[in-house]
Amino acid sequence: MNWRDYWDQDTPIYTGERHKLLHYRLIANDIVGLIPSPDAAVLDYGCGEALFADKVAARCARLYLSDAAPLVRERLNERFGDNERITVLSTDDVANLPDASLDLIVVNSLVQYLSLDEFRALLKLARDKLKEDGRLILGDIIPPDISPLTDAKALLSFAWQGGFVRSAVMGLARTAFSEYRKIREEVGLAQYGEEEIVDLLEDAGFRPERAPRNLGHNQARMTFVGRPAAAVS
Repeated sequence: MNWRDYWDQDTPIYTGERHKLLHYRLIANDIVGLIPSPDAAVLDYGCGEALFADKVAARCARLYLSDAAPLVRERLNERFGDNERITVLSTDDVANLPDASLDLIVVNSLVQYLSLDEFRALLKLARDKLKEDGRLILGDIIPPDISPLTDAKALLSFAWQGGFVRSAVMGLARTAFSEYRKIREEVGLAQYGEEEIVDLLEDAGFRPERAPRNLGHNQARMTFVGRPAAAVS
């Protein structure tokens, strides 16, 4: 099994329904804060179930939700099929969008599941699709020195604030024996230092900078902003 196959099913990555809802609400709020104008065209690449995408779509002209997993896209269409501002795409379909047509591309908590070649291809695709004054957001980048214990502490802190500590503790125990842990050990997660991400973004034609905070709850991970190099004097 690879990561794409893993996500094309119901997974135990969330410790319960409250965890899932609070996670997607937080990410939606973070994306809303990045939208440059009500006229913007936004792509959430590798969006997952994006439970609050309607809140994001209300703040922009067009929201593209793209995910590689057919099951995820089916659920997105069921949830948001009547929303005229939302279009659901496969990740392959993104290549068919007009070049220089997007104001914002968000890639959150996805890079760790990509090979280096896949990551480079995604950066090139993003550079092609962004307007010259657009922005690429790479969220939840895992540094090389982070440990599963650090992630667990971040989750428990989020659970304490969100009122789901009991399910979080039970979920962490369940994950220790889950298929997620098995595939993580077999396939691994891609981890990058800050200088590596900067170099990759520069190679793809971006001017990069590290954001002051990471998208989502885990501030031990990193978010980067890439602006097309031609747009920066």
